Amino acid sequence: MYIKLKTNLLAAALLCFAFMAQAQQKKDITLEDVYRKGTFRAQSVYGVNWMNDGQFYSSQVQDEQNKVNDIVKYDVTTGKPVSTIIEGENLVAEGSTTPLKYSGYTFSSDEKKVLFSAEREQIYRRSSKADYYIYDIASKKLTKLSNGGKQMYATFSPDAKRVAFARDNNMFVVDLGNMKETQITSDGKFNSIINGYADWVYEEEFSFAQGFHWSPDGKKIAFYTFDETSVPEFNMQMWGDLYPQDYKFKYPKAGEANSKVKVSVYDVASGSTVKMDTGNEADIYIPRIKWTNNPNLLSIQKMNRLQNTLEILHANATTGKADVVLKETDKAYIDVTDDLTYLKDGKHFIHSSEVKGFNHLYLYNMSGKLVRQITNGNWEVSSYVGYDEKNDRLYYMSTEVSPLERHLYSISSKGKKKQRLTTEAGTYSVNMSDDYKYYLAYHSAANVPTTVSLHTAKDGKLIKVLEDNQKLKNTLAQYKVAKQEFFDMKTADGTQLNGWMIKPTDFDPNKKYPVLMFVYGGPGSQTVTNSWGGTNYLWYQVLANKGLIVVSVDNRGTGARGAEFKKSTYANLGKYEIEDQVEAAKWLGNQAYVDKNRIGIWGHSFGGYMTLLGLTKGEGVFRAGISVAPVTSWRYYDSIYTERFLKTPQENAAGYDDNSPLMFADKLQGDLLLIHGTGDDNVHFQNAVAMQDALISANKQFESFYYPNRNHGVGGGITSLHRFTMMTDFLQRKLINPTEVNQ
Repeated sequence: MYIKLKTNLLAAALLCFAFMAQAQQKKDITLEDVYRKGTFRAQSVYGVNWMNDGQFYSSQVQDEQNKVNDIVKYDVTTGKPVSTIIEGENLVAEGSTTPLKYSGYTFSSDEKKVLFSAEREQIYRRSSKADYYIYDIASKKLTKLSNGGKQMYATFSPDAKRVAFARDNNMFVVDLGNMKETQITSDGKFNSIINGYADWVYEEEFSFAQGFHWSPDGKKIAFYTFDETSVPEFNMQMWGDLYPQDYKFKYPKAGEANSKVKVSVYDVASGSTVKMDTGNEADIYIPRIKWTNNPNLLSIQKMNRLQNTLEILHANATTGKADVVLKETDKAYIDVTDDLTYLKDGKHFIHSSEVKGFNHLYLYNMSGKLVRQITNGNWEVSSYVGYDEKNDRLYYMSTEVSPLERHLYSISSKGKKKQRLTTEAGTYSVNMSDDYKYYLAYHSAANVPTTVSLHTAKDGKLIKVLEDNQKLKNTLAQYKVAKQEFFDMKTADGTQLNGWMIKPTDFDPNKKYPVLMFVYGGPGSQTVTNSWGGTNYLWYQVLANKGLIVVSVDNRGTGARGAEFKKSTYANLGKYEIEDQVEAAKWLGNQAYVDKNRIGIWGHSFGGYMTLLGLTKGEGVFRAGISVAPVTSWRYYDSIYTERFLKTPQENAAGYDDNSPLMFADKLQGDLLLIHGTGDDNVHFQNAVAMQDALISANKQFESFYYPNRNHGVGGGITSLHRFTMMTDFLQRKLINPTEVNQ
């Protein structure tokens, strides 16, 4: 008995030593690993196009031998390649000797031609221009679409006979039969008139750049025109030459003039253009247009300036006459989505709404009469995927399992036979085949990188895992990685807030640790989700290994918890959000393992704004903060976003000023590092300049750094490594091992 016990104890000790040795052998994650070497770069499945035959899809595959990208056809039922549709070495245009290096591709509807984009140039967040090429699969001939300069958003017509595109603020169409190019508009002018694509503020806040759409029969093109003439210009200096260059663009700040917007329809056969009737109001938004399944009926969504009224109009594409078929109002604001879908039966459409407190799907007839509510419950439909009319199965993503997760469901149009198709805990997004037989599922969870898998849509059955990121998982296993854990807490008024926490790998509950709170906090956003955290998650591992606890909490105003929770901050942006972050900091300070005198906060954009509020209105709970690209006064930000949540400054001056960090610079407590890019077209460098001036006037010491010509992401090249090295050093000095006591 004694010998057996002694042997067991010896084995246990050896096992313990083995685990300790293994733990000691694990490496620290470095900033070089994260931001330069790509040591933890996740893989995915890109460039997937579903084929007409629902049994196949195509994808870009790199040919290592020839150093080109092939277009490969895959069998959905097996997930295996069956043929190479296009060999990359064949993509040689006339006058060239080298294969085209393309960034994207699109098949024509008959799958006989392919549109390739190359030499892409980014403009703003969603806008770009490129050289486009037409490839004929049968003849293997590659032809440049146009020689008049780079094009924007080149798109096949549904009948595969033409391609439309925008260039230099005008619209064009090319007949593929003879490659004849026709100019549709001629009044386009930079910083004045835009045809066929969005102005800056629409692109940023209504989330689209392409501003034209083919009719279902390919005979008409509906397109936007933005008259920016009255919109004030913003000027950014671009540095690098002997004399800095001025870059001026139209940017409507809160309360200032917007573009005048109209929608027109061009008839290809006649060459005539008809303006759609959207009413007499001048100060409106048209956040979406799309064709119904009737090739002569255009759907137009129209909003008032305050964005608390939404109208759906049906416009006759020949005459321009339009009727309002659905009108929705809200005491706060209405979010615009891409959920509006017209059914093939020509008699109904599906529309999402928060009208009953949570975002759900509703079925209407074409006159706008409600047929029924399809989904229902105290949870959100986060996105609409599509409707299989043949089998009466509607697909959508929702938060029904948890606000922290996203799952795929199907349901009948009658709201019956609901089925959850995704099973693993975490967050999913899907790419559904056009015939609704299959889908690609992109899944991740906290501490778990993305897995891409192929499934049958009928029952969610797994066909094949296409990417499991096992290489990344094996790499992570060699490093010290602390688990991201979830928690919830209640504020003084009983509001439950969700959060996550990353503790050091050698965490000792008997010690007291400094804490860094990561915040975004803007309307409808979330930082607390059960999903892979990417590069930020890896940076937090660097900080955790230095002895820092990293925490994030979603305050009131954030998303996935219903309209009441999200819209509680309306007209008082920043007030309740920072109150919740301060309460969260105090809650953390009461935990036995937290040093309440060493709690910091950091954020980017809206999170940078929140960081400044935390250091000025935060009652001294934050020892240090890093504010990156912050809004410092909502008077400086754009009209669509700001007025959606605050009304105009003319109507609600207090809402703009009562929570502006500029107004509280004299109350700064703790150490501040303020970072901004001078080329930020979104949250202008003006915000940082104004904040610094206010702090100087209040005789407050702080640290600041600007990145020349960098945009809102403050990245590019080695910039991220430089920035996060500086931020890590600041936290080391001011929070992890502070050398001075804050004044």
